[in-house]
Amino acid sequence: MIINVSGRTDIVAFYTPWFLNRMKEGYFLVRNPFDPHSISRIYIENIDLIVFCTKNPLPILDSLHTLQKPFLFQVTFTPYHKDIEPYVPDKRLILNAIRKLSKLSKESKPLVRYDPILLNARYDVKYHIKAFEKMCMELEGYVDRIIVSFVDDYKNVRKHQIELQIKEFTEIDYKLIGTSFSQIAKEHGMSVQTCFEQRDLCEYGFRKDVCMSVEEAFLITGKKFKKWKARDCGCVEMVDIGQYNTCRHYCKYCYANFDEKRIEENVRLHDPESALLIGNVQPQDQIRVRRG
Repeated sequence: MIINVSGRTDIVAFYTPWFLNRMKEGYFLVRNPFDPHSISRIYIENIDLIVFCTKNPLPILDSLHTLQKPFLFQVTFTPYHKDIEPYVPDKRLILNAIRKLSKLSKESKPLVRYDPILLNARYDVKYHIKAFEKMCMELEGYVDRIIVSFVDDYKNVRKHQIELQIKEFTEIDYKLIGTSFSQIAKEHGMSVQTCFEQRDLCEYGFRKDVCMSVEEAFLITGKKFKKWKARDCGCVEMVDIGQYNTCRHYCKYCYANFDEKRIEENVRLHDPESALLIGNVQPQDQIRVRRG
């Protein structure tokens, strides 16, 4: 089994003590987001690989040596300020953390997600090209792959449309981003790609690939896994142990947060000693062991 930590929230940034406690205890309990009374029990012994997805690796850096499982990092690095990402730490700290991760990671260098690109009066194409180049300069030799995505019409995006003032992409925008990013990445020894985007920009030099392939998972674990059934992206299947509406970065383009009142309520229910990320097991809950 490959676990995703996490596409539903930033466990590393905000819930590292809980994660480390569960690793010591030997299992996780995970609520099904579509059936809240259905809980999966995931034993550490059944985990073959941990894929960390985070905007802030700092809280777990000093504890990675305690993990008895292979791990990979996908770090999201975006060039926005507090108007878009109110509580993401100083980006210089994140760059330094990525460099440290590159030295600590045994399986593979960290993958960086420049994700998502949104355009408005402040963050135009020229701004993104300049920011992307600066990021690549800072991470040369530490990162091999960068994944790019474009902002989607999520509920949270619509809720913040007045602040975001998003501008629609034109073909010229796509061409400028595609050709510029491809050239910049190449100059710094990296590749750049999308994953499951309507515009993959391959015609402008982007690589055609996925975030994590079945083949890559096999090379690390020696096991054959299926492609992700719940997604039509071509990535290897992973089991997410997070919960929506629990990330305290409060990014205004986020797909995983869509109710800020519920975020506050969920955070109050978090107990680092609980087997569940949020709250505790209730009498009506049904727990089943998940092995894959």
